[in-house]
Amino acid sequence: MLQRSMAQSRSYAAFLFDMDGTLITSVAAAERVWSRWAERHGLDVAAFLTTIHGVRAVDTIRRQNLTGIDLEAEVAWVEQGEIEDVADVAPIPGAVDFVKRLPPDRWAVVTSATVPLARARLTAAGVTPPALMITAEDVERGKPDPAGYLKAAEALAFDIADCLVFEDAEAGVRAGETAGADVVVITAAQTHPLETTHPELADYGDARLAILPDGRLSLTI
Repeated sequence: MLQRSMAQSRSYAAFLFDMDGTLITSVAAAERVWSRWAERHGLDVAAFLTTIHGVRAVDTIRRQNLTGIDLEAEVAWVEQGEIEDVADVAPIPGAVDFVKRLPPDRWAVVTSATVPLARARLTAAGVTPPALMITAEDVERGKPDPAGYLKAAEALAFDIADCLVFEDAEAGVRAGETAGADVVVITAAQTHPLETTHPELADYGDARLAILPDGRLSLTI
């Protein structure tokens, strides 16, 4: 396993990326939409916003234990707002070039967003969506459940233990850990430090990527 205290290189069969906060930054846009939603329901906005990152909208809303709501309609309201509000969605520094160098069959996005939202945000940030995306629609349980990462590794036909997960949020880090993958934490978009034992990257400019002759991906941090 990678050790946080050591800069080292290891090769992997595939890279699995979270999206928001990991490949792109969408914190401001997401918090604008979720703030409006929270205000509609009389929630403490500041406290509520700390709970939204890295998890599916349906799980966020369900956790509020609101009575008399149409859960599907509330999820649709938030999703539509997020699809429309992408004005300041941007790539994490270095992410566009980093993923462009990856062979198409060696990486995937595993996100708590839906397909329409994931495509809208990636496109707004200038990141070409990968051939494989595991989204909110593909799993019964969202992060921190490991199902998304396990499903991505299976779809790519690689052992999850031979994959590296890129994450920024606690729920996603826990999902990667539970799946059995190595994890690296991207810190560029974090609004508060995340305490983990995993190695960290400020952004993709701090990583050295090599594609080995056998197609494996070598990352030095």
